[in-house]
Amino acid sequence: MMKERMKRFTEESYDDLDDNIGIVMPILTECDVDEDFTEGIEKVGNIVPILPLRNMVLFPGVAMPVIVGRPKSMRLIKEAVHNKSLIGVVCQKEMNTEDPDFDDLYTTGVIADIVRVLEMPDGTTTVILQGKKRFSLEALEDTEPYLKGKISLLEDKMPDKTDREFEALISTIKDLTIKMLGAMSDPPRDLIFSIKNNKNILYLVNFSCSNIPSGASEKQELLLIGDLKDRAYRLLFILNREYQLVELKASIQMKTHEDINQQQREYFLQQQIKTIQEELGGNINELEIKELREKAAKKKWPISVAEIFEKEIRKLERLHPQSPDFSIQTQYVQTIINLPWNEYSKDNFNLTHAQKVLDRDHYGLEKVKERIIEHLAVLKLKGDMKSPIICLYGPPGVGKTSLGKSIAEALHRKYVRVSLGGLHDEAEIRGHRRTYIGAMSGRIIQNIQKAGSSNPVFILDEIDKVTNDFKGDPASALLEVLDPEQNSAFHDNYLDIDYDLSKVMFIATANNLNTISQPLLDRMELIEVSGYILEEKVEIAARHLVPKQLEAHGLSKGKVKFPKKTLQVIIESYTRESGVRELDKKIAKVMRKLARKVASDEAIPAQIKPEDLHDYLGPVEYSRDKYQGNEYAGVVTGLAWTAVGGEILFVESSLSRGKGSKLTLTGNLGDVMKESAMLALEYIHAHASVFNINEDLFENWNVHIHVPEGAIPKDGPSAGVTMVTSLVSAFTQRKVRKNLAMTGEITLRGKVLPVGGIKEKILAAKRAGIKELILCKENQKDIEEIKADYVKGLTFHYVEDIHQVIDIALLKEKVDNPLF
Repeated sequence: MMKERMKRFTEESYDDLDDNIGIVMPILTECDVDEDFTEGIEKVGNIVPILPLRNMVLFPGVAMPVIVGRPKSMRLIKEAVHNKSLIGVVCQKEMNTEDPDFDDLYTTGVIADIVRVLEMPDGTTTVILQGKKRFSLEALEDTEPYLKGKISLLEDKMPDKTDREFEALISTIKDLTIKMLGAMSDPPRDLIFSIKNNKNILYLVNFSCSNIPSGASEKQELLLIGDLKDRAYRLLFILNREYQLVELKASIQMKTHEDINQQQREYFLQQQIKTIQEELGGNINELEIKELREKAAKKKWPISVAEIFEKEIRKLERLHPQSPDFSIQTQYVQTIINLPWNEYSKDNFNLTHAQKVLDRDHYGLEKVKERIIEHLAVLKLKGDMKSPIICLYGPPGVGKTSLGKSIAEALHRKYVRVSLGGLHDEAEIRGHRRTYIGAMSGRIIQNIQKAGSSNPVFILDEIDKVTNDFKGDPASALLEVLDPEQNSAFHDNYLDIDYDLSKVMFIATANNLNTISQPLLDRMELIEVSGYILEEKVEIAARHLVPKQLEAHGLSKGKVKFPKKTLQVIIESYTRESGVRELDKKIAKVMRKLARKVASDEAIPAQIKPEDLHDYLGPVEYSRDKYQGNEYAGVVTGLAWTAVGGEILFVESSLSRGKGSKLTLTGNLGDVMKESAMLALEYIHAHASVFNINEDLFENWNVHIHVPEGAIPKDGPSAGVTMVTSLVSAFTQRKVRKNLAMTGEITLRGKVLPVGGIKEKILAAKRAGIKELILCKENQKDIEEIKADYVKGLTFHYVEDIHQVIDIALLKEKVDNPLF
């Protein structure tokens, strides 16, 4: 009965085996609970033919296809089929042993029946073996023409039918076997049904033993166990272990499969996009890389830079376009290629042209213009020169920044500007390292790239307003930029390639040199751009500001005129500055009102007269200090420098009866100015006899020094000589020389020291109607540098000590109504 079912099974399963070459999985047979698959085993003698199998273990009741290839095995099969005899099947210990001996074989095997022999399309022979009963191989009796061995049959110990534990064990094995088959592949539904409903316990255990995905040695151990319950327990242990491993593999495979599916999906989409792009004219990324290579071929960069570029472009080609690193790498490569390596604009060495451009755009500024012309002259003669680092410093609004544009035009160079005001991050200068997200090159490299030339005029605006914090010190980073010995190999952190800045003409601007670090100052050539005098402001307004504002407000040229007298009134009464920025705003304010009238079809005057300014600009905002005469003792005119230009100031001293030795200071004076006042009083007290001052005055009179305009802070040492003169006049009640002003610092020994801001102070004195000035002898060199037109009508007295000041400043005549 078993034979018939196996025959039917094999006929149904192996009639067409073109796709089943090399099948090694056990075949499930239809064994009922009462069937005994040991039928015919009694015919087996002590000597049987032995068929060695490679890495396969046959179990009783289990049918298994075996590919036969060895000559001895083929002969054995043919004779067994011809004689319809049973054979012994054992597993060899090493699968690569071609001609096994007794020691190469496991000693426990299974008596098998040859169910069917199949000739496969590839020329191999497949034999379906049906396991019958276990045996022990005791010895090999013969090796030719095939192996024959002496055997003894082994009995299986079956558990009691009432054993509930064994029943549960078999149920668990069934479930695990089905799960194992399901995890390993997609088993047929009839196979699952047969396992669940088969009642032959010995067959089910042996079938599961055959199906475990473990090695031959472990299956041989199971075959060696004669007690079916013990074999089932061992089988369950192995099934649990292998099932966990299969589950783990399946989980890993599922995860990777999902990733691969996503990657495949993206890949297919990218391929579709690529195909569409090629139909439209080519892949965008490939075209971009091709374009970069074409640009690179035209570059004049050094070989070292070319090698770096080639390395980076190859890295870009290997990256997937959807990778986050692709855009980062693209940006870096574009930064390299967009820099103007060894590309220079040709300088214009026509000195006459340069002078015309500078004079056209800026009135005055003779020192700066002279320095630029000198630089051009050296370039013309030498042909090559490290560009200078110029620092233009002075008050706001005098044209320091706009001067850069004129210099660039005069030299025929590109112009770039970077504002350093409030800069506090070193990376803004040197750039960020590429490891940071959002990294980019510093402002220096960015602006060189924007200029498209390696020798532009580069304006570093507001260099005095650079600050530092925990992010680094930008001023220190600027040292490399502004040092002619270092900037030929400027290193930007992002670019990570040395770049030559030695041909760049850097021009820094600053309002206050005190806030610039000393190492930075040492690397720059300082050129002072002082404030404009009244006459210069009038010329600037007439030549530049008025035409600019006419055009900005849509008024045709010549539509309205601003006489110089009108411009002078605007400057004196509506502005207080060193530069012309506020003046520009006032002219714009007038233009707006004129534009409104034109737009409303109202008539406008042909020229703006001084008396019309009240209607356009409102009441007078500033009144210039005028000299107030010498009618009072102790009132002396001094000169002061402010950020908006020079001013005159009055130092007033008065005496009042009291306990003496009391000094009162008012007028919002700073510490230095207070010290000058105390120094002046102590000096006069110590030299009272020289100045013919009665000693009793210091004991019975209190001293009060005041500087008018108390709401305005005042400081500095330059009012020292003015305070001494004021106090001497107060103590002696002598008149001060008319139309006289002075400036200078004093020492406790009575020496007069030089002070700064002379030009601005001189101009302020001239505007106020002053005719004579007292200065330190060392300040004479500053007067010689001022244009003769500016000092015309002024008389200068150069002194070295305070006695000379008193002799010049005070008259022998006393004031009217003296105190004593």
